[in-house]
Amino acid sequence: MATDERGPGDRPALSRCTAIPGDAFASEYWSQRPLFTRAADLGGDFSDLFSRDDVDELVAARALRTPFVRMAKEGDVLPPARYTAGGGFGAEVGDQVASDRVLAEMAAGATLVLQGLHRTWEPIAAFARALSAELGHPCQVNAYITPASSRGFDPHYDVHDVFVLQIAGEKHWRIHEPVHTDPLRDQPWTDHRTAVAARAQETPAIDETFRPGDALYLPRGWIHSATALGELSIHLTVGVAAYTRTDIVEAAVATAADVPSLRASLPLGFDPDDASLLDPEVDAALDALRDAL
Repeated sequence: MATDERGPGDRPALSRCTAIPGDAFASEYWSQRPLFTRAADLGGDFSDLFSRDDVDELVAARALRTPFVRMAKEGDVLPPARYTAGGGFGAEVGDQVASDRVLAEMAAGATLVLQGLHRTWEPIAAFARALSAELGHPCQVNAYITPASSRGFDPHYDVHDVFVLQIAGEKHWRIHEPVHTDPLRDQPWTDHRTAVAARAQETPAIDETFRPGDALYLPRGWIHSATALGELSIHLTVGVAAYTRTDIVEAAVATAADVPSLRASLPLGFDPDDASLLDPEVDAALDALRDAL
């Protein structure tokens, strides 16, 4: 029997992020708990995907514009005017990244975030495409470049699963259990700011120093913060925008108006508080939606 490309068979991209078989990752870790893996167990690093020289090229030679670049320092996102300037001739471009300003902000401890590398950097784009095909969920990739002894962001959680791939330098990560499990895209950590801050003071589930070639899988909702140690740190964050059952429900609801049986009126005397009347209608609606999908 042939193995589905998204099944537990050969997963070359995923195998770069974890050292366990794909089926074990799917059943024991995916959307459940973090998995930290040392470079020695992965059998290689990520230098083919990204490097410090690549950072230099993107910032100095590629005329990047916001929002493909942002910067943050100690939990505060910097206004783009701090690291951009006008550029071009004729029609002016007002949000082009200025490498001298970026370097000045980094010298003061700010983290540089290169966003959307799955669109702009081919080695990463190819990796993201392969990983997305294996997982069955779309992937995006950002790079985080943090000066020594600096932290870009406060403890927070993401609304997507991530794989963290350490490229260069060392970074100390502290990871805590969720205060809001499986957050959706419209349920950011700022909705639970007080609870997140309190949880971040507790004993972490993972407290590790990441070195080049190390990798972490982190489900959405898990609280994390990271501080660069004695030198510049570079890591990739592969965000996995996992499809959820709410996506199925939303897709079903979006088609409801096109299904004749769902546009029909409910019987006279219908009482939504009467289970004997409600249950058959719910079953019929679900059957109609299932057929429509």
